[in-house]
Amino acid sequence: MSTAMIPVVIVGAGPAGITAATLLAHHGIDTLVLERWTDVYPQPRAVHLDGEIRRILERLGVGREFDGISRPALGLRLLDPSGRVLAQFDRDPAGGRSGYPEANLFDQPELEAILRVNLKRYPGVTLRGDVEVAAITEESGCVRVDFTDRVTGDAESVRARYVLGCDGANSVVRAAIGVRMRNLRFEQRWLVVDVATPWDLGQWEGVHQVCDPARAATFMRIGKTRYRWEFRLLPGETAADFGDPGRLRPLLDPWLGGVPEVDLELVRVAEYTFRAQLADRWRRGRVFLLGDAAHLTPPFIGQGMGAGLRDAANLAWKLAGVLRGELPEDVLDTYETERKPHARAMIRLAKLTGVTMTDGGELGSRLRSLLVPRLHRIPGLTQMITSGESPPLHLSGPGRGPRLRRRLTGRLVPNVRLADGRRLDEAMNGRYTVITVREPEPQCRLIVEQRGGFIVVAEPGTELHRWVRQGRAVAALVRPDGTAQCCGDVQSLCAALPSFHPGPSFHSGAQARR
Repeated sequence: MSTAMIPVVIVGAGPAGITAATLLAHHGIDTLVLERWTDVYPQPRAVHLDGEIRRILERLGVGREFDGISRPALGLRLLDPSGRVLAQFDRDPAGGRSGYPEANLFDQPELEAILRVNLKRYPGVTLRGDVEVAAITEESGCVRVDFTDRVTGDAESVRARYVLGCDGANSVVRAAIGVRMRNLRFEQRWLVVDVATPWDLGQWEGVHQVCDPARAATFMRIGKTRYRWEFRLLPGETAADFGDPGRLRPLLDPWLGGVPEVDLELVRVAEYTFRAQLADRWRRGRVFLLGDAAHLTPPFIGQGMGAGLRDAANLAWKLAGVLRGELPEDVLDTYETERKPHARAMIRLAKLTGVTMTDGGELGSRLRSLLVPRLHRIPGLTQMITSGESPPLHLSGPGRGPRLRRRLTGRLVPNVRLADGRRLDEAMNGRYTVITVREPEPQCRLIVEQRGGFIVVAEPGTELHRWVRQGRAVAALVRPDGTAQCCGDVQSLCAALPSFHPGPSFHSGAQARR
């Protein structure tokens, strides 16, 4: 039995857990990551992430590696049961306001392998596989984590200042702290099919959504030789019914054309139950829930894995600031108040998309054929679908400013390219940043420098200048996670800047990416 005290123990080495560990390492915080399995789970699951999540991957230092295994999607097509295009929403594969493509298709095991290799750059992070967490117990000023080595059978224990439960839908951490999942009334059974073939299927390289109450479906190309289909299962059907390629082929034929059977490799045929659930609490004391441990969303808008990475990006810098004594402990209360409404909004959007695709019977199909082709006429709808910008966070506390100035509050700053060629995220480098349309006084610059912050002067006519002016102010204060905290005049924002100094690993990570 070990009684070592560790700043943070993370239970679960999936995307959310590895992201949290990496970001904490950037800020100089040591972590122990406990994982039940020996290696990355080999089967593909998530296949999509948006431009905002791609920004997080860049901050982790794996952006280039991810681009090497991913494909920008050209947008979204809504199809009727016969395959006729009802509507098409195009996205620019060159990138949007996040600085990267707003829809990216990939293979999850490949991404997880990249994240784990990158994690080895940080000596302050220890990843232990083949362990089974048995108990989470709060003690005075810490949390005790009891676990068993699944190879040797030895029982071990560590103490941590904080514990992050990133251990998925069947979270042991969530059960240990007595948190329940609230059912948001959505449940559908779907067949997920992953196929590898050397043939180019010649399909439009975006996401195809078949709006069919009899057999709703999704199709997309996720790699050079990899394709994904999802089909809603009918009552009484199971994945076992489609284990025979002869039974599966009729479902795939509309996309396969003349591809011979010998050139099709079934990577996976599995049944998934798509659910919408939200944990009633995301924190108890020093224990936090992230990713699928806190929320489950239907996959119709491709936000399941991304929500977990958003959780990690929101919490990591706050936790680092508290552990280093730079931020008050009550800043940790903002994790749930900010992330939970955002996750709920994305789940509701996914539910709406799923219902639109699958419900209504024959009458629903007729209505879709009449209404969907006219969606582009709704002012702002196409921009909302293709922009890639998720809903703003609901920030609380002082400093938000008058109502007109709240237009920026809770929104991610656009990741524009600056005059020196760097993206804004790289220049900010995990720091509090004041973005101003006017040159600040030397005293303001001195205050910001002493407190570990950064100043960017937005030149007239630039996208960043226009973004600041949306707040009806001359300056905006942006948090280390890229979220606008408040607007105002330069002097007041500089004076209100918290003292927050990113760790040396953060800076070296930025240098390595140049």
